[in-house]
Amino acid sequence: MQFDFHIHSMYSYDSISKIPDIIKRARMKGLSGIAITDHETIKGAKIAEKYSNDDFIVIVGCEINTEMGDIIGLFLNEEIKSRKSLSVIDEIKGQEGTVVLPHPFRGHKWNLISSDILENIRIIEGFNSRSEKEENLNAIQLAEKRKLPMISGSDAHLIQEIGNAMTIFYDVELNNDNIRKIITNNKINRELNGVETSIYPKLISSYVGAIDKRGLYGFFERSISLPYKGINKIIRDYKK
Repeated sequence: MQFDFHIHSMYSYDSISKIPDIIKRARMKGLSGIAITDHETIKGAKIAEKYSNDDFIVIVGCEINTEMGDIIGLFLNEEIKSRKSLSVIDEIKGQEGTVVLPHPFRGHKWNLISSDILENIRIIEGFNSRSEKEENLNAIQLAEKRKLPMISGSDAHLIQEIGNAMTIFYDVELNNDNIRKIITNNKINRELNGVETSIYPKLISSYVGAIDKRGLYGFFERSISLPYKGINKIIRDYKK
């Protein structure tokens, strides 16, 4: 069973992927299921959930930006209203969702990550296709240190990125009723598999996000910043 647990749709400000196209691409890649984790909303995920059946599972998720960095909630029913980390965690748990720490060593402020936050994390994203090798290795070490289960996600913002990361489960039968128990059980045999996303999708999504936020000014601002900030800096700023 192969899952991509971190995908963005057009309901994220920096993605243009339509839900039907996401489902089609995921099936073409041989995935058993996906999680739609748009920025700050579950609108796209709720639409995608209608495609869930016995052969293909769609998990409703959301990636919320907080003062300490991103937190993902999986198995959600309602929008997360807060943007404060502990309150976000409380809202996720309040609707019986699962708290995930995505790409822990990219975009997070560890001086603001308290023990209370870490104690409420149920899953670590051990491999993220938009993260660098060292960042992913550190994420795996964190999960092993805290004895937490891991998942992988492509963090896809474009259709072509879907399936760049997969969590492969062995010797289990996944369905809508037991998937939550399986991914949160550290004893279930799994493998994190994937490739690092190339520079081009990262640049495209950075432009999409800039235009969404600031229109044409954002486009020109992003273009002008290229020679001065450098490609690597732009990737660090916009590869969420």
